[in-house]
Amino acid sequence: MPKPKKRGSNHQRGAGGQPRNVQPFSDEDASIETMSHCSGFSDPASFTEDGPEVDEEATQEDLEYKLKGFIDLTLDKSAKTRQAALESLKSAFSSKILYEFIMERRMTLTDSIERCIKKGKSDEQCAAAGLACLLCVQMGSGIESEEIFKTLGPLLKKIVCDGTASIQARQACATCLGICCFIVTDDITELYSTMECLENIFTKAYQRDRDTNGVSSTHNNVLHISALLAWTLLLTICPMNEVKKKIEMHLHKLPSLLSCDDLNMRIAAGETLALLFELARETDADFFYEDMELLTEKLRALATDGNKHRAKVDKRKQRSVFRDVLRAVEERDFPTEMVKFGPERMYIDCWVKKQTYDTFKEILGSGMQYHLQSNDFLRNVFELGPPVMLDAAALKTMKISRFERHLYNSAAFKARTKARSKCRDKRADVGEFF
Repeated sequence: MPKPKKRGSNHQRGAGGQPRNVQPFSDEDASIETMSHCSGFSDPASFTEDGPEVDEEATQEDLEYKLKGFIDLTLDKSAKTRQAALESLKSAFSSKILYEFIMERRMTLTDSIERCIKKGKSDEQCAAAGLACLLCVQMGSGIESEEIFKTLGPLLKKIVCDGTASIQARQACATCLGICCFIVTDDITELYSTMECLENIFTKAYQRDRDTNGVSSTHNNVLHISALLAWTLLLTICPMNEVKKKIEMHLHKLPSLLSCDDLNMRIAAGETLALLFELARETDADFFYEDMELLTEKLRALATDGNKHRAKVDKRKQRSVFRDVLRAVEERDFPTEMVKFGPERMYIDCWVKKQTYDTFKEILGSGMQYHLQSNDFLRNVFELGPPVMLDAAALKTMKISRFERHLYNSAAFKARTKARSKCRDKRADVGEFF
């Protein structure tokens, strides 16, 4: 009779008995603690109707145990395992506030990130740079974050300026460099040095029309875009005298990027122009731009672009963005946007605020709302005040039953159907002959 096979053989475990293939951090892990915070009511469906009470202390211990395993795996010999551990840590850091846990292990995390950026390949470097951003977002603008940036800053600059490194790694490091500098630096010299590093990258895009090797320019677009957006973010925290210098240096060159074949480059250049005009008019109410007529013609052409060789989705996105940019340049107007998170509302009413919000939304993803509610640093950046704390009774009163949600959705569906039917009737009347 054959012997049964043993489970959990040694080849499935790494050094120290740690499991090599650890399950990645999932949405379920993220939702465990989120339900106990004030952001849980942002989605009524996140509450169970009559579920048992969750032992928060036990689930927190389980989560920390899992995260410790991921941190250990960032030192694994397998590049694939290291990258998976980095991605799992990124998912956890973007969806939860883990300040105390990270504070105790910040040096270990910094060393792991540094090692992965130095020795890893492109994908691993991108994951490590993304984790560095989230590490600084979690720690905020304190001394601890400054120590992290002092360690990683020179390495990030080296990768960004290294022509032999992969474009994706340089792009991720450029974004990381801008965000970390925005969060931690109080040293004006370091701020200017970082901006100069990013300028040396994106200003190469100005030479596009003179560059005979068009393929190379197109290949570097993603790097130029990331460097430009990171530089623009840092410009928003510069002193006014430095802002004036940068505007004089770049305002007459940026319009050349509006003719780029890459949609994302055109949009990045357009939004940067709108922000520069906004800053210029804040520093000087009588600000005058000599080539205003030529610039508005370019912007109007992009806002009404109907080229058939471009995809409909791209044209729709471009028109939407450049209508706003044109209004900003011509009429000094900004279409106010409202962001909802829990019981709070935040109004984005200027290009500076939009640039900042878009940047952090890009790295936090679906965790942006949670961090807006609970992250002291982000709340300070957007002037939201201290976090709004709600007790269990308040959360329970905001709970919506499944039947009520069903009634609400049904009513909304009927109203939407009626409205669309009326529009269809009006379109049908236009085609009648008399």
